[in-house]
Amino acid sequence: MLRSRFLNRKAVRPQRSNQKFIISHMAKLLQQLIQAGVLPKEKGAQLEQEIKKSGAKEEDTLLAQKIITEEKLFELKAKDLRLPLKQVIPEDIPLELLGLIPEEAAKYYKMIPIGKAGNVVEIGMVYPDDFQAQEALKFMARQGGFKYEAALITPTNFQDVAKRYRTFKGEVTKALGELEEEVKQEKKKAIGKTSDALERLVEDAPITRVVAVLLRHAVEGDASDIHIEPTRKELRVRMRQDGILKTRLILPLKTLPAVVARIKILSNLRIDETRIPQDGRFTTKIDEQDIDFRVSTLPTVMGEKVAIRILDPATGLKGLADLGLVGHNLKVTQETLKQPFGLILSTGPTGSGKTTSLYAALQILNKESQNILTLEDPIEYFIDGVNQSQVRPEIGYDFASGLRSMLRQDPNVIMVGEIRDSETAGLAIHAALTGHVVLSTLHTNNAIGVIPRLIDLGAAPYLLPPTLRLAIAQRLVRRLCASCKKKAKPSKEEADMLLKELQGLPQFSQKNIKSDSMETYIPVGCRKCRLTGYSGRIGIFEVLEISGAIAQIIAKKPAESEIEKLAKEQGMITMRQDGMLKALEGLTSIAEIVSITEEQK
Repeated sequence: MLRSRFLNRKAVRPQRSNQKFIISHMAKLLQQLIQAGVLPKEKGAQLEQEIKKSGAKEEDTLLAQKIITEEKLFELKAKDLRLPLKQVIPEDIPLELLGLIPEEAAKYYKMIPIGKAGNVVEIGMVYPDDFQAQEALKFMARQGGFKYEAALITPTNFQDVAKRYRTFKGEVTKALGELEEEVKQEKKKAIGKTSDALERLVEDAPITRVVAVLLRHAVEGDASDIHIEPTRKELRVRMRQDGILKTRLILPLKTLPAVVARIKILSNLRIDETRIPQDGRFTTKIDEQDIDFRVSTLPTVMGEKVAIRILDPATGLKGLADLGLVGHNLKVTQETLKQPFGLILSTGPTGSGKTTSLYAALQILNKESQNILTLEDPIEYFIDGVNQSQVRPEIGYDFASGLRSMLRQDPNVIMVGEIRDSETAGLAIHAALTGHVVLSTLHTNNAIGVIPRLIDLGAAPYLLPPTLRLAIAQRLVRRLCASCKKKAKPSKEEADMLLKELQGLPQFSQKNIKSDSMETYIPVGCRKCRLTGYSGRIGIFEVLEISGAIAQIIAKKPAESEIEKLAKEQGMITMRQDGMLKALEGLTSIAEIVSITEEQK
């Protein structure tokens, strides 16, 4: 292999060249940070010992321990090395340019071609001061007959650019060509042995690669779901990115049985059962990260449809603030989680992030002194220290029966995936009343709607004040792309709407924003955000705290209008208002908030 040729060579001190390549070792980053006052001297000495013992690079240790941000660290490194720090857009790099440095060498030495002018190639390097990387680059330049200049790029940018070595459609097309040959051969062997032939086929390399490429492309594209759907003429693959479904690939319809069977085998489902829905999950490594996939199959008139939910622990398990809970909403939620008992409900439609919010709360409550049990359908993320249980209604183990069993397990905290019926509602309220913290989800349009919904499920109004602590309603909105969002003055209609919605809110009044000085942001679109203007999603929230005054209303006459009026007087922010405040901060757009919260008007 290429890298071994350099690792086994005797090290020779490199000669200075006219290629503006930095050969000299840079000053120790630790010393620079200590001199700059970023790092205490004692902590610096401790880190230095750790680095010597582990053999790790200073940069990796500093970033792993979050001593400094990646951006600031590499700005410092660029200044020390006197190299330009580049932010490279992967799509700007021609695929043929990547051929100058093989993929294995690029990943091992953390360097990649990022530009070319004449015979001079610009090489983006994470560690340009690394002697082995310098020697490897010299060798490849001689072999390839090019000159080079070095530039510094961050590890994150390198990982993004390195993905250019693989192209989605190219990989799938190649694998499909091989698969077509396999299908032809298996058809000749499969007479009377369809099931055995199919099983052999899905274990072969081509179909394995097709599915692997689909999964990897979805993860690398930050998709949340993959939909594999048969139509009359073709097999459509759609991916949900930032909440929007888009067609990413069209496959021949004849590949459907093999693709579905491969996914079923990964998920430990029956490949010969196509008449009823099946649910499963599996875990696989994507770019050295363990990613969970939740699988659901559904028989349709055209064949089996597969929906795959991507569950990445790195993005799924977040803190409350990371989800979008800020200011008053965050403070109220954190204070409520400190209470020794009570019912906390997260509400909203399917796909609004309710379970993710409950997981964020569980991470705060997850301490050695707490016995935490969850009852879920399905379990989305695994949390160390939490006892998670999957309901199985087909054998009588549903939310109600599971909750009864949990109460015999001496719990401090219980999370129930969803309150669906009167029995589960009654048990959850009873658990909260008898000294447990109970977290669950409910389907209502807003936070106020939690109260009439519980009453509809048979809860006695007088039991709600002593048990219900908090109701959190939420939606997910697309986050504006930080690289291309643009400031803009809102139209008169938008400005009037903002003033009407936010007038009187302390968070708005403190900024002293007037109609004529108001500024918002609009999406533009760039390569980083796939020309959509949006990248990622953030939650907008409505948090109802059950105060003493609200408890009295619930006990006497639980009318939504009365509760809403008092809640607003006590500082509750509606989802629409929370969204408008986020739009003013440049996190999302006015159009996005109006679209998502139209039913809240």
